[in-house]
Amino acid sequence: MTESPAARHASTQADFAANLASIRARIAAAEAKAGRAAGSVRLLPVTKTVPAERLRLAIAAGVHWLGENKVQEAWEKSQALADLPQLKYSVIGHLQTNKAKYVARFADEFQALDNLRQSQALERRLEIEDRTLEVFIQVNTSSEESKFGLEPGQAPVFLKQLQGFERLQVKGLMTLAVFSPQQELVRACFRKLVAVREELRQLNLGSVEELSMGMSGDFELAIAEGATVVRVGQGLFGARALPDSHYWPGFAG
Repeated sequence: MTESPAARHASTQADFAANLASIRARIAAAEAKAGRAAGSVRLLPVTKTVPAERLRLAIAAGVHWLGENKVQEAWEKSQALADLPQLKYSVIGHLQTNKAKYVARFADEFQALDNLRQSQALERRLEIEDRTLEVFIQVNTSSEESKFGLEPGQAPVFLKQLQGFERLQVKGLMTLAVFSPQQELVRACFRKLVAVREELRQLNLGSVEELSMGMSGDFELAIAEGATVVRVGQGLFGARALPDSHYWPGFAG
């Protein structure tokens, strides 16, 4: 992870449209440079700390996915924006099991699955809601104790265990790269996630194709290494008042 460049603070629909066009252009350029098909990478806007009223401007400019770290904040926004049924919500931060009921009610995607207790809690609540949930297994590719996620070697066993959960649809893997100005250290995290996916493919336990990796400061590197989802917040909305460490344990930016 390199230093995250923040876009200008967007306060109008035109501002959001300009920032969104800039990020999409950079994604397209990175896809082309890597020999990837156009449109092969999904942009997940990270909307933490952005109030619902301001989000309406971003939505009008073309944002349809909302990525949130804190479950309670995401739930409240889903209620405030309930008149916009086209929105999709991705919970991308660590989940305490007592918050699983909220995720089961509204989320379209959960990107930080890393233990059986989470899985069991989500499965129970999804049964009550009669819903399914697409999930990404979070892998700690930087070996930092402060970060959540499975160790890479634990992923195969965990995937096998998840075969018994009918409501959880495993779509891919997610990681947070190391915070470093050294691109090779960042790339190593992304390459490790690719290697984990290759190992999981050999198990033939379902489709685990998606790779969610890369944020505002390093998403182009992530695309070069195979990312299919990139999570961009400050690049779209501008700098936040609180540091990323408030939302991502172990993040030093």
